[in-house]
Amino acid sequence: MKKFLPLLLLLVTSVFIFSCKDDNDDVQVQVDYPTVYDLNLNLIRNSDDYYGFNQRFDRPMLGQDIVLVYRKNNPGSNTPIWEPLPKSYFFNEGTMDYTFNFTTADVQIDLRADFNMTIKEDNNFKANFINGQTFRIVLVPAVYGNKNANTTDLHRMSYEEVIKKYNINDSKVGTL
Repeated sequence: MKKFLPLLLLLVTSVFIFSCKDDNDDVQVQVDYPTVYDLNLNLIRNSDDYYGFNQRFDRPMLGQDIVLVYRKNNPGSNTPIWEPLPKSYFFNEGTMDYTFNFTTADVQIDLRADFNMTIKEDNNFKANFINGQTFRIVLVPAVYGNKNANTTDLHRMSYEEVIKKYNINDSKVGTL
């Protein structure tokens, strides 16, 4: 009987502990870093069919955050056109793709082709696709107020739609 009473008390206590419910469904995430960065770069040739660039973030972002990357398609213009990555381009020689990967510490931008890009490496090709490229990096908190970020939806949205939906202030764009 002496062993049974402590076990019974433990069982009754555990029922009360596990039956508690937290009704607070509003998750608020405070992001203290700029959520929009510009990255101006020359892609680095790694092989005849691959150029890339890896950029570390100033500080690691939260593990649940999402990174979106946009490429400025009209260099020199006062009204930029931001193309979301991934983005494919088609040439007589084959297909070329801009893609990206990210971790909490960095973002990797890749330019790959199913052909030897050195055959197209004239000044016009380099200026349009390799050198002097501007990418806009947008960090979207996975939970932003009551708006859960869905990666499928985000990749279908334009830069302007993402900025508007998540109320991101892009007037103060940081640089990486």
